Amino acid sequence: QVQLVESGGDLVQPGGSLRLSCAASGFTFSRAAMSWHRQAPGKDREFVAVISHTGASTNYADSVKGRFTISRDNAKDTMYLQMNSLAPEDTAVYYCKAVLIRTNLVYWGQGTQVSVSS
Repeated sequence: QVQLVESGGDLVQPGGSLRLSCAASGFTFSRAAMSWHRQAPGKDREFVAVISHTGASTNYADSVKGRFTISRDNAKDTMYLQMNSLAPEDTAVYYCKAVLIRTNLVYWGQGTQVSVSS
């Protein structure tokens, strides 16, 4: 079955960095657009970044541009989110999402907690 497993979440001080990973299985990873989303307490889930199935194209929410970098390794069926200059407002549960390009089927991971606090 399809699985998306996020990891790398942690408690970090403001200004710090983290790298999140999303390991995929159960589908052809190279045929899925992948994205990161996050949900802070009491708020709706919001888009963070997206990467095309080949990795050639990326897009970011304005709030993370210049600080976060999305990438993928299709040989390892894994997507990443490098997060630098973290701020308290980045505190949220981070989810990865897969959209299969031929069927538009959507899959979500279970999330990983990122907390930014001094």
